[in-house]
Amino acid sequence: MHHSADGNLGTQQSPGATPGRRRISTGGRDLTSTTPTRPGDVLDADRLAGFFAARGRDLPWRRPTAGGWGVLVSEVMLQQTPVSRVLPVYREWMARWPEPAALAAEPAGEAVRAWGRLGYPRRALRLHAAAVVLVRDHRGAVPTDLDSLRALPGVGEYTARAVAAFAYGQRHPVIDTNVRRVLSRAVRGIDEHGPATAADRAELAALLPVEPRRAATFSAAVMELGALVCTAAGPRCEECPLSERCAWLAAGRPAGPPRRPAQGWHGTDRQVRGAIMAVLRESPSPLPETLLAADRHDPAQWRRCLDSLLADGLAVRDQAGLITLP
Repeated sequence: MHHSADGNLGTQQSPGATPGRRRISTGGRDLTSTTPTRPGDVLDADRLAGFFAARGRDLPWRRPTAGGWGVLVSEVMLQQTPVSRVLPVYREWMARWPEPAALAAEPAGEAVRAWGRLGYPRRALRLHAAAVVLVRDHRGAVPTDLDSLRALPGVGEYTARAVAAFAYGQRHPVIDTNVRRVLSRAVRGIDEHGPATAADRAELAALLPVEPRRAATFSAAVMELGALVCTAAGPRCEECPLSERCAWLAAGRPAGPPRRPAQGWHGTDRQVRGAIMAVLRESPSPLPETLLAADRHDPAQWRRCLDSLLADGLAVRDQAGLITLP
């Protein structure tokens, strides 16, 4: 667990306090935290809606004009990638391909080229494949039902639920790492981290407001709370609309299990694959292997990475043996 910058979070029982109620001192401000009897009392839909209206970021995929395609593109781009990196690429992508049919009409390599340095470029291939399926099977529109969404290339359980909720206002539990952190801390009182599970989805589903549009706003608000306030490192509890009833705050913000260190980048296969892809994206014509290998330091690693790009379909070899985007 990483504590906030002040590093002096403490708890003390205030004079005359009722059982289950604690005075929390953080950052020079006292917060009264009451451990609730019901989880639904913690994730108060009205407070979350107020927070989202006041603090929610004005992101293009949250606007009504985004539609199913705009939300789908954003959700695929945001997988393991921060908003700040996604925004410029998303805007260029949507300006060029405002509908699935526009993307499906171009070679898959153009999607990979436009993906730039977002990382994990197989996501670009899957978006292109999804666009082809949307044109072929759904008249060029993103479907509204979960089963059809799940069947699209590159769309898993989370992305399908996110599109259904955020594009179509449906009532589905949408849980990413930010939502799971808020759920774990505020409701369970522990600083747990890791990927979402079926049990997490079931727990969140029971806490969703009944009305579908309100449930969709609730999901977006919890996600935004985790991204802006209930962050992994240095959570700003004094800004949180749930602080009065947060179980983790009431318990004194106990440390959770140690987080796994982030994987390095320099010298990895991911770095080498990215370097090869950068050269291919910038070249208007196919290239011989000798040009792609100009900066290689480890020939075996370079060969392994090029072969993996060819196997993944991110690069292809033409009839002359030259390498290019698909």
